[in-house]
Amino acid sequence: MLYRETGQYKTSYSADQAMFPILQDRVGLVLILIVAFVGVPMVATQYTYTGILIPFLILALAAIGLNLLTGYCGQVSLGTGGFMAVGAYAAYNLVIRVPDINILLAIFLGGGISALVGVLFGLPSLRIKGFYLAVATLAAQFFLDWLFIRIKWFSNYAPNANAPDLVIFGVSFSSPLERYLFVLTIVCFMALLAKNLVRSRVGRAWMAVRDMDIAAEIIGIRLLHTKLLAFAVSSFYCGVAGALWAFVHLGAWEPLTFDVNRSFQVLFMVIIGGLGSILGSILGAAFIFAIPILINQVPATFGMPISTALAAHLEGMIFGSLIIFFLIAEPHGFARLWQIGKEKLRLWPFPH
Repeated sequence: MLYRETGQYKTSYSADQAMFPILQDRVGLVLILIVAFVGVPMVATQYTYTGILIPFLILALAAIGLNLLTGYCGQVSLGTGGFMAVGAYAAYNLVIRVPDINILLAIFLGGGISALVGVLFGLPSLRIKGFYLAVATLAAQFFLDWLFIRIKWFSNYAPNANAPDLVIFGVSFSSPLERYLFVLTIVCFMALLAKNLVRSRVGRAWMAVRDMDIAAEIIGIRLLHTKLLAFAVSSFYCGVAGALWAFVHLGAWEPLTFDVNRSFQVLFMVIIGGLGSILGSILGAAFIFAIPILINQVPATFGMPISTALAAHLEGMIFGSLIIFFLIAEPHGFARLWQIGKEKLRLWPFPH
């Protein structure tokens, strides 16, 4: 079989603790990146970019942010949509009120402002957890929705906020292909950063707090610092995703774009993809986008088109059923199934 690590000897601690210690994994990752950056632009259509790939990548980034908080640190959050809205409106106001600011800088500064807001709403996590923390973050979602709807200053006193042209360092990203490559580059960079972060001392502290916060505090982990840092990093990722969603995907948006339904959508991605897994966030986002397309296209292929209302009902039923299934049968989602498949492949044809 091709997937064997026999003969791949490690001669140093750094090699043994590498992110991808098996050669086949490194080669597979390079091939996936080549397909994403070179292969996809050769075959994708405009609808593929604007309707599937760009929104999938942006929501995968938001799912990574939520997974850092919920999957790795164990702090349940239902305010992802609100933090995305903070990033979008912060970046928008920076662009229209700060002369000649670089849009890329505004996007990341919007993520930074979202991180500050996340720390503020993360303070209750020091006293409450579990269901009560979920309710507190849900309250943050409703408060932020109300804030952006009622205070017109955030949208420059217009019904909708209109993003400027995406021009960065004098380069215009106007075509769907250019916007796709722009988003793909940011998502790859931030996914790599998140992967390294969870493997660091900070990530180990998050996982210790997730597993048992009392024991983590006993061994010297500062709960205040650790939990608030998780909220800050998670909100930063969600804020950048929100700014990309507004500037790159939509172009014009209203506050209800980032309502509680968006928070639940990202949460479903994390649950189905796998809690505590960067790969799971991407797999969950891909699955969430694949289901509606399959529901609409497969029946039409066999000459049995279905109505939009029926497709929406089927989508909700399938999502609900899958969430229940994964919570019961495999709480770690698609990421765990992928890991099990790799383990069996390494030992095939011997039983395991």
